[in-house]
Amino acid sequence: MPASSMKSRQSKEAVESRWLDIEEVRLVSDLRIMHAKVDELYQVVTNLRRRQNEASIHKYADGPVLMEDINRVDEIYMWFIKLKEEGERARR
Repeated sequence: MPASSMKSRQSKEAVESRWLDIEEVRLVSDLRIMHAKVDELYQVVTNLRRRQNEASIHKYADGPVLMEDINRVDEIYMWFIKLKEEGERARR
């Protein structure tokens, strides 16, 4: 189901007063997985930063893979910023 049709259903009826449809269950499931994976990435990066200095990371990392990781995290970060801004606008 496209996001636009799911949004129209969500705005028609409060979630608290009805059962979730399959697409909404999938969304909730995906969000729970995302939360767990973000926390996992945060823990790995925190430990890496605590144990190693940046020079060592650059020395031992596969450079192209590290750059791909950085680009992916940048892309995710920009998406989170967009979500944050949309949430702030919706609360006004």
